[in-house]
Amino acid sequence: MSTAGSLLDLVGVGERLAKPLLEALLPLGSAFSLVSLVSALVIGAVHIVLDRRARGRKTSPRLLWKALFPRKIWLSASSRADLVFFVFNLWGAGILISWALLSGQAISKGLASWLGDAVGAGPLGWVPWPLVAVVGTVLGFLAYELGYWLDHWLSHKVPFLWAFHKPHHTAEVLTPLTVYRVHPIESLKFYNIAALVSGSTGGVLAWAFGPAWHAPLAFGQNAIFLVFIMTVVHLQHSHAWMTFAPFGKWLLSPAHHQIHHSADPVHFGKNLGSCLAVWDRMFGTLHVPGARPKDLTFGAIAADPHSLTGGFATPFVEAFRPPPAPELQAAE
Repeated sequence: MSTAGSLLDLVGVGERLAKPLLEALLPLGSAFSLVSLVSALVIGAVHIVLDRRARGRKTSPRLLWKALFPRKIWLSASSRADLVFFVFNLWGAGILISWALLSGQAISKGLASWLGDAVGAGPLGWVPWPLVAVVGTVLGFLAYELGYWLDHWLSHKVPFLWAFHKPHHTAEVLTPLTVYRVHPIESLKFYNIAALVSGSTGGVLAWAFGPAWHAPLAFGQNAIFLVFIMTVVHLQHSHAWMTFAPFGKWLLSPAHHQIHHSADPVHFGKNLGSCLAVWDRMFGTLHVPGARPKDLTFGAIAADPHSLTGGFATPFVEAFRPPPAPELQAAE
């Protein structure tokens, strides 16, 4: 093989390796875009400065840097494991689960067609497009939030599913990379539930509004969710204690999600939503945070939680492990 051919092969490999990273970081609608990460960093910095100012303290650039990037968090074993999950889920998870993912668009199209055949034309074909866009955006976002809550509730309530969700909760510190600390089986479940709920909602809307309907998106993303991506989502996995008071019964702040990750049994199964507190309030899983608990710690109990074995293999063992005999449960 010629030198030129070898170089072209290397370039091709480099492009294939770079593509997933660039697709995650560059599009504005990506949930992990550089713009959203920088936005979260700025918001976090402003929060630190204002919080210290309210307590009569000044914040130097050096102190701000240490507050944003504390070594004990970013250099911890937990953060290193987050990086491993990030690499795996960015480059490898899709190969494993993409074949088993449902299509929300296909579900939406199929349901709209079935409703049209079974019931007839939808009743809202006369509605002007601006109103269609507003209703579609709001209901689409609520559907995503419901799918997220339902998936999360099942992950915490069903022992088999908890085994695959648990690796996410073994994180002992929270950073934006922790969002990638997810087992592939957990991802498979989440995307399929989200596709079912969002696709079904889209199908009903497509039938109801008729030919005028098309999913209103901003940069390929629901416009409301895009706002949360740019402001809140990355801070939910962080050490920034922000409560959004007095709106804690409506919006899930970073503090809400830190409570969700708390190792205190009182907090188990609380704050299961993504951005809104609507479904948590409705189903009784909301815990509105106040002042940061002094003894707040993270990390579900697990053997070797930050290793490849603990993160990827152990969940299969725990998922298929027979439940203890009733007499043993009683003894415990």
